[in-house]
Amino acid sequence: MSQYDESASKVAEFLLQIKAIQIRPDNPFTWASGWKSPFYCDNRKTLSYPNIRTYLRQHFVNIITNEFSMPDVIAGVATGGIAMGALVAQEMGLPFVYVRSSEKNHGLGNQIEGNINEGQSVIVIEDLVSTGASSLAAVEALRKAGCKVIGMVSIFSYNFPVAEENFKKADCPLFSLTNYKTLIKQALESDYITDKQVKVLEKWRQNPDKWDIKK
Repeated sequence: MSQYDESASKVAEFLLQIKAIQIRPDNPFTWASGWKSPFYCDNRKTLSYPNIRTYLRQHFVNIITNEFSMPDVIAGVATGGIAMGALVAQEMGLPFVYVRSSEKNHGLGNQIEGNINEGQSVIVIEDLVSTGASSLAAVEALRKAGCKVIGMVSIFSYNFPVAEENFKKADCPLFSLTNYKTLIKQALESDYITDKQVKVLEKWRQNPDKWDIKK
């Protein structure tokens, strides 16, 4: 058993409890990408619960401390990773910046907000990882600025194979407080979903971009 298994189950329990993650196999959501999905994840809800955000912050710090060398800077991915990233940076006594999805089209045109210097090492904080495309765009922006990104930590990951491949290609280790497999196990144990729905969810995860509830 991984040293993080117990905390991963607890995080999954929290996310289901406050409906930060909702599961509707029979009435799927539509993601911004256009994908139909039985899952919807909004981890920003965790910020409204002091005990939960404190638990997440502590376990972010635990993973960073155990898995990486101490970074010079903590960076949050806009927008979901900003608040939690700032909390982690505060806890660790480190500077904080955040990375926009693209450069501003006004003012100074910044993509990275805050003070950062070439050569500094960075841990990136993200709320959610699906394919990894938007998360790794932030990594690329930091590297273009001359920073050394040593890894990323997220609240939740779907563990899609495409994401694992993308992070491997980008040479960016990813750790998540909890993940799809743990969440499904927790949801089943708490009677949030049924065994029949688990089969639907597994079928979706195999081909999320092509999934059709009618098939």
